[in-house]
This record gives sequence, C-alpha cells and structure tokens, in this order.
Amino acid sequence: MTNYDYKSFYHRYLPHIQPPGAMLFITYRLAGSLPQAAVERLQADKVALQRQLAAMPPGPERNAYAYLEQRRMFGRWDQALDTNPDGPHWLRQHDVATLIAGSLHFMDGKRYDLDCYCIMSNHVHLVMTPRRDEHGEYWAMQNILHSLKGYTAGKANRLLGRTGAFWQHESYDHYVRDDDEWRRIRWYVISNPVKAGLVSDSAEWEWTYCRA
Repeated sequence: MTNYDYKSFYHRYLPHIQPPGAMLFITYRLAGSLPQAAVERLQADKVALQRQLAAMPPGPERNAYAYLEQRRMFGRWDQALDTNPDGPHWLRQHDVATLIAGSLHFMDGKRYDLDCYCIMSNHVHLVMTPRRDEHGEYWAMQNILHSLKGYTAGKANRLLGRTGAFWQHESYDHYVRDDDEWRRIRWYVISNPVKAGLVSDSAEWEWTYCRA
C-alpha cells in the first residue's frame, strides 16, 4: 500500500476521514497564505479544544460538541484566509484561476463526481464524491489532491514565472454526513465571495461552479 492508496482514515498534522462512498468537502490553500503568527494562534486553539475534549466523558454529547467546535474552528481558518491582505493571492490572476477550474472539471466523472467549487484568491473550496477505480476501490482523497495540486502547481508557476512551493502541503477536509449538511456546505461554498465582500451576489463570481 502506498501513501496514495484508499484509506478510510489517516492522520498527518490533521486527521483525515474518508468513509466509503462519502461526499467530501475539501479546502486547500496557497503556500504562505497565512502568516505564521495566525497559524500558531489557530493551532493553539486546536490544541485547547483537544484538551477540552479529552476531559469530557465519551458519548454523544462530546461528539456533538466536537463537531460544532470543529465547524467553528474551520470558520476561523477560512475567515483568516478571506481577510489576510498579505501573502500570495495568485488565484486572482485570470489565467491561473482558469487553470485551477480546468483541473477540477477534468477529473469530474473520472476520479470523482463534482458537486461544487469556489476559487478564491488564495484558497479553493471543493465538494465532490470520489468514484471507484478499475479495481472497484474508491479513489483516495490524498491521491486526488496529489494530482490536482501537482499538475496545477507546475503549470501555475510557469504562468507566474516563479519557482518554489505553490500549494500548502496539507488540506482541510470533512465528510458530508447527511443532506442537510450537504445543503449547508454547498451554500457556504458558493456564498464565500459574498461573505468576503467581493461581490453582492454569488452569481457574479466567475470562479464558482455548482452542479444543477
């Protein structure tokens, strides 16, 4: 088994869970898109939450609290990305954003079924459901992201006339638990440019896609 084979769970800096057949909400960002001080502050929040959860008795109440706090924590990460004026914002460039959008559509119907996405100036929100490969195994989330990031990083660097890391190595992901959550996440994704104050209506944002 390689690092890119399907696993229902694996852990790097963050836990990653991919139940078989589950729809996934993924956010990946540009390298250096958050200042180190912000990253350390957000990491400290995560550690504090882990300690708090460890002190709670196991059961539905702890699970519900953990789920709610993790949602809030992701909201803080995303807000930090939306409001950070510094760091790279290469996805603002039309040719780079076109490249990213093309890569997301290219894998649709091959490695995953694409539901929606939004390309912001320094990060991408993606909702998709991995498909099965020729061996009947689900395409692994880490395999999909490795392909998306690897292909677009090299192409984007050439477009920008630069070298070095383009994407942050690790991504945020969350599996969609039910239809209500799917609708909430879908609305969150397509409303991101409105929430960030970039447009007044999500339909005005060129780099948003939502399956009918």
